[in-house]
Amino acid sequence: MRIVVKVGTSTLAHRTGHMNIRRIEALCKVLSDIKNAGHEVILVSSGAIGMGVGKLSLSKRPEDIPTKQAAAAVGQCELMYAYDRLFSEYNHTVGQLLVTGSDVEDEGRRCNFHNTLYRLLELGALPVINENDTIATDEIVIGDNDTLSAIVAATVKADLLVLLSDIEGLYTADPRRDPEARLIDTVEDITPEIEALAGGNGTSLGTGGMVTKLRAARIAREAGIDMIIANGQNPELLYDILDGKPVGTRFIGRRDA
Repeated sequence: MRIVVKVGTSTLAHRTGHMNIRRIEALCKVLSDIKNAGHEVILVSSGAIGMGVGKLSLSKRPEDIPTKQAAAAVGQCELMYAYDRLFSEYNHTVGQLLVTGSDVEDEGRRCNFHNTLYRLLELGALPVINENDTIATDEIVIGDNDTLSAIVAATVKADLLVLLSDIEGLYTADPRRDPEARLIDTVEDITPEIEALAGGNGTSLGTGGMVTKLRAARIAREAGIDMIIANGQNPELLYDILDGKPVGTRFIGRRDA
């Protein structure tokens, strides 16, 4: 089984921007165990800018592009150092891919991206992918790693896409404000009613939110891939997902007749 797992900034970092050590250690342990079981794993990881905010002692996520790029440059080093060290403890090799919108829109560059990704999988490596925030501008930006993870899943014809977020899934209302909000366990089609349930951005350090997750779900669905939104607070729920247990919200991929 080929699985793409996207992890958000809120899962990897505390609100201070500093790394959530316990969480990232648990994530790497579970993903390593999943690989040991014979599955192929691709990790799409946010967190570079968020961790750069903490490393540079900035008071908040920057709004101007040069400072975002500087934070990403610093944070990406810390993020990949942690992944390399932690996955190495379980005898797994990671390979970093930083992409921009041009890498998925231009036919030649998209082919190079595709070939590199497949070769890493053939060599038994664990690809870690992030948007190249150090050079991305409005003209070449993908915009968020939810969308990127869906593009990656479609590119490698993944069996499953899992978005680990700071929320259990898609609700009938905002659970932070409405105590009667109900978790939707399965979404067969992304209707206007489903789209209306999405709010704005997520955490102050991240760029995602339910809007970007529904965009990712649409891309995955068109590629025939199921997508699950689940809470990344406990990475071990990935075991339940692989065991077929109901976790979070599952968006059903389109099945051609």
